[in-house]
Amino acid sequence: MPCILQRRLVSNTYQNPRPVAGVLTRHRLAYTGGNDTLVRVWKMDKGSDEEPDVAYEAGESITAVATGEDCWLSGSEDSEVRRYGRNSTALEGLVTGGNGAAVRSLAIDPKGKRVAVSSEEPVVKLIDLQDTLKVSLLSGYTKCVRKVTWHPSGSLLTTSGADGKIIVWDVSEDEPKQEKVIEGVIPAVSDSEAPEFVHDCSAVWHTSGQHFYAPTRTHEIAIISRSSWTKTSTLTDDSSLGDVTALALSPNGLYLASASQAGVFIWSTHNRRVLFRYVHPGTPNATITHLAWSPSQNLLAWTDTEGILTRWPQPVPASSPDPVKLSSVAAVTTVPVKRKPELSLFDEDAADDGKTNPEAEPDVDLDNDDWILDDIGIGMDDEPEEQRSKKDGFVKEMVSVTKAQPPFQPGSTPWTNKKRYLDYNMIGVIEVTDQDTHHIVNVEFHDKTTRKAIHFTDHFKYDLASLGERGALFACPPENDHPAHVTYKPYGTWASQGEWTYELPKGVRAVGIAAGGPRATKSQRVMSDGDIQGYGNVVVATNQHEITLLSGTGIERISLGLDGDYVTMVAGTEFAFVVTRDGATTIDGSQNLMGTIWEFDDFSVLQKQKLPIPKGSTLKWVGITEDGAPALYDSNGVLYTMPRFRMPLRASWVRSLDTNTLERREGKDESYWPVGVTADNFMCLILKGRQEYPGFPRPLIQELPIRYPFRRRDPKEGPLEEHFARESMLLNIKRDALGDELTTDEISRRELALDKELIQLIQNACKNDRLPRALELTSMLHHTASFDMATKVAGFYHLVGLQEKMEALKEDRMSDDRLEIAREKRKRWMGDSDPVPPPRLPEERSSTRRHNPFQDFGPPPAISRPGLAPARPGDSHRASTMTSSRHAEDSEMHQDSSPAGKRKRPEDEHDIRQSLSPEVENASKRRFSVEAASKPTAGSNPKASE
Repeated sequence: MPCILQRRLVSNTYQNPRPVAGVLTRHRLAYTGGNDTLVRVWKMDKGSDEEPDVAYEAGESITAVATGEDCWLSGSEDSEVRRYGRNSTALEGLVTGGNGAAVRSLAIDPKGKRVAVSSEEPVVKLIDLQDTLKVSLLSGYTKCVRKVTWHPSGSLLTTSGADGKIIVWDVSEDEPKQEKVIEGVIPAVSDSEAPEFVHDCSAVWHTSGQHFYAPTRTHEIAIISRSSWTKTSTLTDDSSLGDVTALALSPNGLYLASASQAGVFIWSTHNRRVLFRYVHPGTPNATITHLAWSPSQNLLAWTDTEGILTRWPQPVPASSPDPVKLSSVAAVTTVPVKRKPELSLFDEDAADDGKTNPEAEPDVDLDNDDWILDDIGIGMDDEPEEQRSKKDGFVKEMVSVTKAQPPFQPGSTPWTNKKRYLDYNMIGVIEVTDQDTHHIVNVEFHDKTTRKAIHFTDHFKYDLASLGERGALFACPPENDHPAHVTYKPYGTWASQGEWTYELPKGVRAVGIAAGGPRATKSQRVMSDGDIQGYGNVVVATNQHEITLLSGTGIERISLGLDGDYVTMVAGTEFAFVVTRDGATTIDGSQNLMGTIWEFDDFSVLQKQKLPIPKGSTLKWVGITEDGAPALYDSNGVLYTMPRFRMPLRASWVRSLDTNTLERREGKDESYWPVGVTADNFMCLILKGRQEYPGFPRPLIQELPIRYPFRRRDPKEGPLEEHFARESMLLNIKRDALGDELTTDEISRRELALDKELIQLIQNACKNDRLPRALELTSMLHHTASFDMATKVAGFYHLVGLQEKMEALKEDRMSDDRLEIAREKRKRWMGDSDPVPPPRLPEERSSTRRHNPFQDFGPPPAISRPGLAPARPGDSHRASTMTSSRHAEDSEMHQDSSPAGKRKRPEDEHDIRQSLSPEVENASKRRFSVEAASKPTAGSNPKASE
């Protein structure tokens, strides 16, 4: 085992020992810095007596150095990061600084474009070296970040925090995103004055990029796989005692160097065994804080807390593979290796492929090479699915079953650094901070003049919340002996105690909650003198496939069964919109979601519609628009609204906005987290890159204009047509909320504005000689005065025929009031859904006119036929008298009056019965009703036919 004496290249011994940064570059230079505020640049090909170059600009202790392609950087406790030219100690400028927090670590990405800077602050700065004003902040820690390291591809950044967390960041996009948080591996050291704080806790990536090494709390070296982000193996040896204080990987990935109190160890990354060891003499109390391999020669160097730089030439003997050059063994580790086809039952000669196939790859005999291939080689060259499925001669088809979307609460986010949003909507925000034993709940409102913020300590650890117009609703899961319950906190109640709690039975838990109610008519910051509108409504969905509706004062009103699995819901002023899964998901990627609107007043179903979620997509958000209409947003970035929701069972989903077509998305990678919908804007939070949820501090709500995704690209007509369609839908919502009047001053003004836009479209159609289009646009006008303007436009272009047709449309509009037509149409629609009354008694049906004959399913009333009644003894005289009286009445009626709607026959008019055939006349004589009602007229002889 090679061993050399250390060379003292730095003679300074610091009174307050601090780590000395040491980094080797491809130019055979070593950079060190320490408490004397100097950065020394050593030439590794010179002797130990060679005087190094020095950079003097730092004002306090040097804590970190890093090298790039064309520069090198230094960081110090004065919070500044300085940039120097390549192979020079001349200062080029500052990269960042001025916040007062000491710099702890620097790392330049493999491409030399960006630098990651960690400091005493719990955030990491990602700075563009070409434009230092372009900075991204990585927040995910509660304490400072000790080390930062890059993935070989430059797409991932790993940060090691003082709280013991390793966070893997995806920095391939403009907005960094947390890929994984790994806890329980590195030790947690938060005291910067502790000796362990200077130990190197970096996540050292292997050159293959498939795993990294990190020192553990148990004095081992853990191997963390990129595929699963879990510990797959460890590097341990009985001779390596104490904490692992530094790690470094050889340039070709064959060797890993580690340092501890027992010395410096060289490990094989193939078999995870110690190959060589260097016993550190001289300064037994010194701790090695940095290790670095030379990128160009077989050389290892390190620095310690005594201010000494040590070089170890030839740490790997010449008989072993070189740590820099790519050898055949190194190629197995870093070059993709393809597996041979697995043996099957019928492959009798599969084992002889290496002998019979001259092109077969030679076997490499390494210790435990299966681990190498599994962890490194096979992950670097994924073959297409078609090729893998046909290797054994059979075609394999993989069936993917769609995963059912789990229940979620609109406006909530998962935990991030012990903080989360329980609800984020147009009313306000509910933030929660986890304090391990309890939660701190903060309820903030966007309009602070109408409601007062709420802050309280939560010992039940509420996991669901809904912020309504009249109060805030919370729900907690069952834990230990206490059952799940729901708590409602009304705003500004006039009574001394307005808060109430609704407990659920044992084994029952809330899977979703919603608080609804009308908008307040007065400020809710103080206790009011009573609000006759009440305190809203509360809806609770449980794991028993039901929803329970309660009043704002806690009165339990009804429990409704759900015909599917609960997904989410939201409550408005008049109703609750509940989303369920109708059956199971489909194999082709459909979530199969159903939306139902339940009214608060009578618990009836107002609408029941399938959700227009495309296959392969999921529902991301549901809400209520400013005008009270249901709205939803899917994972494809499409917003849907239901304008005609007040028409029972006649509503439909309208595609209101496709965020993928927004102009602001050109050249950007961003997504949108919905908050609410107004008449003209989509209120959201803008997320960068692959970020899925908003973080902290709380981002500001952005406004995106709502535009129907129409496909016409005409620069003049396209926007007008889109605005006309969108405004018409908004007017329908406002009309549906009115009574029989169907109009207000505001609606009339909006209609007049729409007519002006229609006149512009009519003018453009006349100009381009599209007369049918102009006539159709004319029929869409609202006010009769607008028809005169359309006629003038047609006259300006000398379109006489079009003018006449427009005049005809105007006359039709004046004769048929459009509001009356709309009113009748609404009555007809509402009549179709009228409740079916129970069957009425015969006397009720004969005396009362039915509203709709299709709604009466009882037997028809009996028809009274007195003439067909059977004769009774003793009634002959009475019957004769009644018959004579009837004949007298009929004679008088024929002489004095005529039936309504019939012409009275003159006396000299020939009786039509004289022209009838004897058979017809005899047939009529046999009918009692005709004989009883007929009276002989002048000139007729009843016996003439006999």
